[in-house]
Amino acid sequence: MQKFEKGFLVGAATAAHQVEGNNTNSDYWVQEQLPHTSFTEPSGLACDHYHRYEEDIKMLANAGLNAYRFSIEWARIEPEEGKFDSAEVEHYRKVIDCCKTHGVEPIVTMMHFTSPKWLICKGGWEAETTVEYFKRYCVYVIEKLGSKLHYVCTINEANIGLQLAAISRRFRLMAEEAAKQVKSAESSVQLGMNFQKIIENAKFAADENAEIFGTPQPKIFVSERTPEGDLLVMRAHVAARDAIKAICPQLKVGLTLSLHDVQSQPGGESIAAIAWQEEFTHYLPYIKDDDFLGVQNYTRTVYGPQGQLPPPKDAELTQMDYEFYPVALEHVIRKVAEGFKGEILVTENGIATADDGRRVAFIEQALEGVQRCIADGIPVKGYCYWSLMDNFEWQKGYAMQFGLIAVNRKTLERTAKPSLAHLGSYNVQETKNI
Repeated sequence: MQKFEKGFLVGAATAAHQVEGNNTNSDYWVQEQLPHTSFTEPSGLACDHYHRYEEDIKMLANAGLNAYRFSIEWARIEPEEGKFDSAEVEHYRKVIDCCKTHGVEPIVTMMHFTSPKWLICKGGWEAETTVEYFKRYCVYVIEKLGSKLHYVCTINEANIGLQLAAISRRFRLMAEEAAKQVKSAESSVQLGMNFQKIIENAKFAADENAEIFGTPQPKIFVSERTPEGDLLVMRAHVAARDAIKAICPQLKVGLTLSLHDVQSQPGGESIAAIAWQEEFTHYLPYIKDDDFLGVQNYTRTVYGPQGQLPPPKDAELTQMDYEFYPVALEHVIRKVAEGFKGEILVTENGIATADDGRRVAFIEQALEGVQRCIADGIPVKGYCYWSLMDNFEWQKGYAMQFGLIAVNRKTLERTAKPSLAHLGSYNVQETKNI
């Protein structure tokens, strides 16, 4: 095993809604409670990371990791339009300070999928006003916390809406086919979604959403996005980035993208090229002035003459039905570096499995690829495994085991898996017992 050079960030990631618990003012919380929800179960207390963050960060640090990517929850900071909660800002100040106390670099994401309920009632992520609302929220937080940070991600997986639109179209065409094919469709988006349940509940859910949000199809961030909405997200990012840099010029600001290792078989080259253009290259004009790009990858996608292909019959599949394919990360980094010339942070890469030995193998193979990229001069500055702990995988609930730390669902007791220390061993700095 080759360690990374000093200064490289070796860390793990979480998202507020998936770990904090009781995020009651968010759009996701509302949708989880609907009678005909598409969620397997509600998030509830999640991992209670809101109260146990110090314990979790200490476990991360003691295992040798030196970075923690987490998100600030907009619905906590601005639970009502224009009404900001200073106590919640202080909470995240404490989280940042805790990281620093334990020698951990905090990497903050301003919006990781969840939004305040009021924002969705005002048109959500297809409404022009959201650009200014998001900028205002970012300004409020950065004015108070920016001096404590080095890296800020504005928006998590800014491209996820177009991916969902594409897979939803595909899923609807496949909905009457065999269950195996249905699972293949669900597994081609890097997010826990229950498309079958969404279709079955569509009429009831539309009525319930109309009652809660004022529209049968609320435009949450993780909705099928129009091309206009896709560009709106980019404009929200640029507005927030420029405002953040104006307040704290020293901050490195970027966003993250969900990126597959797009491959093709003979006859599928043109389809694969279109897929990569939609997934990545058409965003380049909007991110060319970013300091870094957050790369998020879990597997590959292969295209043939008729479109996307399922994983090979003999492929090892994860709990998310992704193909076990850790070399995908190296391939994606190399393709990204052809067009994006800033720093690269791997902000998410991981595997959902009950077999921690396979997690260790996944990490080893993925990091070997990262090290080859660095050796070839690609400016990769950090790697954050997804996720620090087993948590709420959106519509899939708590069944997916991505974590380096196991969380007992009854007692919330934390237990480090061997993969946590294994990841920490790649950090050149000595393990600290704090």
